[in-house]
Amino acid sequence: VSSSHQQIHLRNTRQKKKETMMISRTTMLATAGLLAALLTSNVDAVGTTKLQVQIPQSLKKESGYDHRNALFGMLPYGGSIQQQVYYTENNLCTDSNIDKTKLFPHTGEVETPFILMVDRGECTFVTKVRNAQHFGAAAVLIADDKCQCERANCAPGYPGQMCESVEPMMADDGSGLDIGVPSFLLFKEDADAIKDVLKQDQVVRVEMSFSVPNPDDRVEYDFWTRPGDRNSVSFMSDFKELAVALDKRAFFTPHYAIYDGNAAGCHTADGQNQCMTLCTNHGRYCANDPDDDLYSGVSGADVVTESLRRICIWSHYGSVDGIGLNWWNYVYEFMKRCNDPDYFNSPDCIKDAYSHAGIDGTKIDTCMKDSGGLEDDTNNNKLDTEIRAQREKGVVLVPTSFVNEAQVRGAMSPGNIFEAICSGYSEGTKPDICTQCDKCPNIRDCVVSGGTCGVSPGKQADAAGKVSTHTFASSMFLLICLFSGAGYWYYNRTREEMREQVRGILAEYMPLEDNGDEGSPTNGARGNFMMPRSMGSGMAPQPGMGGGDSGMMHSQDMGFAGGNSGMSHGSSVGGDPMRSSLMSS
Repeated sequence: VSSSHQQIHLRNTRQKKKETMMISRTTMLATAGLLAALLTSNVDAVGTTKLQVQIPQSLKKESGYDHRNALFGMLPYGGSIQQQVYYTENNLCTDSNIDKTKLFPHTGEVETPFILMVDRGECTFVTKVRNAQHFGAAAVLIADDKCQCERANCAPGYPGQMCESVEPMMADDGSGLDIGVPSFLLFKEDADAIKDVLKQDQVVRVEMSFSVPNPDDRVEYDFWTRPGDRNSVSFMSDFKELAVALDKRAFFTPHYAIYDGNAAGCHTADGQNQCMTLCTNHGRYCANDPDDDLYSGVSGADVVTESLRRICIWSHYGSVDGIGLNWWNYVYEFMKRCNDPDYFNSPDCIKDAYSHAGIDGTKIDTCMKDSGGLEDDTNNNKLDTEIRAQREKGVVLVPTSFVNEAQVRGAMSPGNIFEAICSGYSEGTKPDICTQCDKCPNIRDCVVSGGTCGVSPGKQADAAGKVSTHTFASSMFLLICLFSGAGYWYYNRTREEMREQVRGILAEYMPLEDNGDEGSPTNGARGNFMMPRSMGSGMAPQPGMGGGDSGMMHSQDMGFAGGNSGMSHGSSVGGDPMRSSLMSS
């Protein structure tokens, strides 16, 4: 029995390996077929960048230099960079410690900002541009080290290495999110001409300009992605506020990159699905497995299903106004609740996301079914539309964005796409939010705070705990006022308490009417006071004291006048021991 079980297990293992190899081979063929179809299709490419040599005039070309844009970095759409070029023979693959004395031209100190030219090869484009950025370059030109076979100047016998049949692509290696400078790839024949001039210690000045078509006062922009794509998370999470701020001045359309199972060989003539979990509709519509696990986790069919769901949500909640607030809310809720292998295609999780996003799930389910569904061997008209648009646009990588039909180059960050949108308005029609925020370091915070650059939404201090000058000055003013008011109140209170104490002391003495005693020393005096009750009660007149003077003394004798506190006039007290006792106490 044990041997039989082992044989069954071995047979199942071999079967799984065979299926995995078959599907992997099919996926590679599908991807290759898709790329070939896209690269050979008649794509109406709209150039958004231009490269021109300004100095020397001998290198200037009427229509500029042919080049390729990097798919990473930040492009200053609507602006240009015009700086001197320096060339380094350092490959920039290890670090950014470049010997400035070995730069061409040898002009001594390097003046910043500048554009750095470096040769292609030995490491990724991202690594080279990152090290150039750390060195202080404002932009980077990559000089191709191989000529392209189809170019006229790359005929047989061209000096250098053999020609290259496939045009290189400055793709992101997955670590390019920290790149903040633009970079172009120059073809070998053009790069060699520029390097020759630089090595003669002559100055070369280049202009790199960035723009998008701006036909009118409304911009149309698309974003191509697929559910579960990690590189699209930043845009999907943070661009909603920017889309709402642009309002109806910008019209947004989301798209989803799936591939045609018929062209990839996943759908056979007899309706069989050769690609298994990668496809729906018996192999007609497919997507790559996001976690590369064909037997568990999220499948390619799950990605196709979620793509169709979001297409239907946009059709009901965003296709009219071009903003689609409910669509944005659903995408956010899905990423928050369901973007996990255990919940990605869970009906309960989908319903929960519907509920929090204000989506009518019944309408969406009906839309998905009416478009052709996902189960039967039939066409789905909404998915067919996406595949056709993908071919027409020439979308090869995701995420990809288009603004006014021009492909946005560089990082697909919210700030980069926002700048591209703002540069797409005709002159004098740019929305206020663009002029207020398009040059801010954190565009999203600026938009959320209502157009105030440098202020984080909902608070005056940033994440590092810094406080603005206005907030600091206001706080100090309030504190000064608070302490001044408290000090004034305490001063008045203390002064009033002192007055009450004095009144209490004076209240211990009762004023006497003038008794007309002529022989009394106090006769005719004003302000006489009776001895305190505590001392006068029950006391008999002492010898030597007149009847009218019993228990009495002048106010002067109490020390309230003339500053003679505690001292009496000698004529009034005389040698009376009682008066002496009163005076001393």
